[in-house]
Amino acid sequence: MKKLTAYASMKLFMPKQKFRTKLTSKLIQLTILVSAIVIGFAGVTWHIVHADQFDQQIQALQQQNTQSQAALNGLESQASSYQDAINKLQAQIDALQQAINANVAKQTDLQNQITTAQAELDKQKTVLGEDIRAMYVGGQISTFEMLASSKNLSDFVDKQQYQSSVQDRIKSELDTVTKLKLQLQTQKQQVDDLLKDQQSQQTQLATAQSQQNQLLAYNQTQQNQYNTQINANVSQIADLRRQQAILNSQYNIGDFKGDPNNGGYPSTWANAPQDSMIDDWGMYNRECVSYTAFRVHQDFLAGRDNRDMPYWGGIGNANQWDDDARAYGIPVDSNPTAGSIAISNAGAFGHAMYVEAVNGNEIYVQQYNAQLNGQYSEGWRYTTGLVFIHF
Repeated sequence: MKKLTAYASMKLFMPKQKFRTKLTSKLIQLTILVSAIVIGFAGVTWHIVHADQFDQQIQALQQQNTQSQAALNGLESQASSYQDAINKLQAQIDALQQAINANVAKQTDLQNQITTAQAELDKQKTVLGEDIRAMYVGGQISTFEMLASSKNLSDFVDKQQYQSSVQDRIKSELDTVTKLKLQLQTQKQQVDDLLKDQQSQQTQLATAQSQQNQLLAYNQTQQNQYNTQINANVSQIADLRRQQAILNSQYNIGDFKGDPNNGGYPSTWANAPQDSMIDDWGMYNRECVSYTAFRVHQDFLAGRDNRDMPYWGGIGNANQWDDDARAYGIPVDSNPTAGSIAISNAGAFGHAMYVEAVNGNEIYVQQYNAQLNGQYSEGWRYTTGLVFIHF
């Protein structure tokens, strides 16, 4: 580890006053950085928070999003019900409109028939009137005169029968047309009443559909509000995680860097999506505890540790490790050594790091997921706020 030795040598030969000045300058810069963190949420301003408060806020936002999503799911189901009702009402309106159209056509046809019947009735009345006038004129001639003017008796009888026949026929046609007109008027009145009823139904359906549309519009407004809130919370969570990463790294010295080999972490776990697999100790892959468990096991196999890594499946949060180690009789103190596991108890889950080298109150650590991105990183940091497990 030439890079570590060179760095350590540089620090050892640095004049104490210069080292103190540099350290003081860094602490001042870090103090300013921490003091500048201000979180604005829902009109409330949060000043100078601790790492665990980030987790509390994130969890509160996530819980709020869970509740909002449940409400949103209910609204979506309700909106589907409203839309289904609107579609059914529209189908009824369309069917009723077809019936109305058919009845309007029938109404028009009946009116045309009534008009035709009335014209025929007027015609028959005219013919009947002319016949009556003819008979009246004919009636001025006496029976004796009609008989005298006839060639024979049969001719006289034929004339009388003809007049009677014409009169009966015209009267019959007049009665038939009159009866037809009455029937047509009755049918038209029935169609008129039916149309009036159908139009009333159509108005009622349109009113019901309008109400459903209003409910759907209000529902969609609520959905938009929930979606806006959820998106705002997601954005706020991302910002909190970013600030949390900054705060968690306040004790870092310089920039941390990655490693193409991921610090020796097995490629099976390193190349899989984060939290998609369980390692040999019951930890999710690409988490800080999974990497430190792997390093403890490797040191045990190489004879550098006295104990192998226990199976801590289900209780693997970093802030549980120091208590679990004590329960197993594994030493825990504030004195870092190369190969020990550094534990930060800040936050809801804490953070675990493998200590590669020690230089006073500085340690060179290798770790996973320090920036909450499931990536490997390594570098120098201060021991402030840490405890160390010695396997």
